[in-house]
Amino acid sequence: MDPLNDIPWMLPRTLFNEDHAAFRETVRRFFAEEVVPHRERFEAQQHVDRDLWLKAGALGMLCPTIPEVYGGSGVDRRYSMILMEEQAYAGDSGCGFALHSDIVANYLLNFGSEAQKQQWLPRMASGEVVAAIAMTEPGTGSDLQNVQTKAVRDGDSYILNGSKIFITNGYLSDLVIVVARTNSEKPGSAALSLFLVDTRLPGFSKGNPLKKVGMKAQDTCELFFNDVRVPADQLLGHEGMGFVMLMQELAWERLMIAIMCTAGAEFAYAETLQYVRDRKVFGKPVASFQNSRFQLAEIKSEIQIGRIFVDRCMQQILEGSLSIDAAAASKYWCSDLLCKVVDACVQLHGGYGYMLDYPIARAWIDMRANRIYGGTNEIMKEIIARML
Repeated sequence: MDPLNDIPWMLPRTLFNEDHAAFRETVRRFFAEEVVPHRERFEAQQHVDRDLWLKAGALGMLCPTIPEVYGGSGVDRRYSMILMEEQAYAGDSGCGFALHSDIVANYLLNFGSEAQKQQWLPRMASGEVVAAIAMTEPGTGSDLQNVQTKAVRDGDSYILNGSKIFITNGYLSDLVIVVARTNSEKPGSAALSLFLVDTRLPGFSKGNPLKKVGMKAQDTCELFFNDVRVPADQLLGHEGMGFVMLMQELAWERLMIAIMCTAGAEFAYAETLQYVRDRKVFGKPVASFQNSRFQLAEIKSEIQIGRIFVDRCMQQILEGSLSIDAAAASKYWCSDLLCKVVDACVQLHGGYGYMLDYPIARAWIDMRANRIYGGTNEIMKEIIARML
């Protein structure tokens, strides 16, 4: 299904060219053949198969924006946008490719030493290494300044102790960027540092995948650090730079959520439009009733508004000019929109909308987390308000 082509949207998109279209076709085929048929099994085991990462890497779907010298394709972020959209159009929430490729890889590229880049990026691009980032702790949530995980210098190593929770890609991870406090004397964010932690190190352990309401195929777990000795050359950047590095890519990370939410809303709308055309009630298609038509008209209009805003934000990402408050607005508004759209689409499906055999039911249980992760929508509004 391709909502962009199968539905007569009011305003055409202008971001993409023929090369993007060819890449989109490759990505779409991958999700159709390698992911969708195995969805129930992935959900049952609470993570995708490990070799799925290798297959994605072989097709150039991992770390595409990373320079070729480090194993990537050196393309711009429109290719990342295509990957996120096609995942949403496939109705998939299990593959943690975006976090791996467009968050973790960027920290390494922007702040890593040449040795660190050579050590990790080529294997991330091939899928040999699965990467995660560990920020959230059981008692901190969005409050990074109160991180309690500590890294104490000991000769040519740091001794890491603490725990993290809600870590995407955590269960399959081979590399984790860990946010830790390196100076107990400095207050708040001034003491935070980032470490590249090999998950094979003694003292590192993973909890079982967490039992979530939705997004069940996406592996999410707790991580534990018990006197993990991390080589000092695996410090990312410098001590105390952690918070600055985390803030560097926040606009893009929040826009990523907006991209996935807008595509998710388009997917839900396309599924529902087809359903109400086919489903008959009192001898007539559900789509023929005025309430259905008005609901669909409202949904279509609001999705288009979100689409134009997200595409404009993407253009500013390419130009390097997207503001923090615009990114925050895209994240909160588009995730709210997705929830509104999916809820309305479930209603239009009637009782079948509550059956997991239908894509709209899976979308309904998957979409709610978007208003929480990446910074809650309440935090997004606070960020916008501070810019007033």
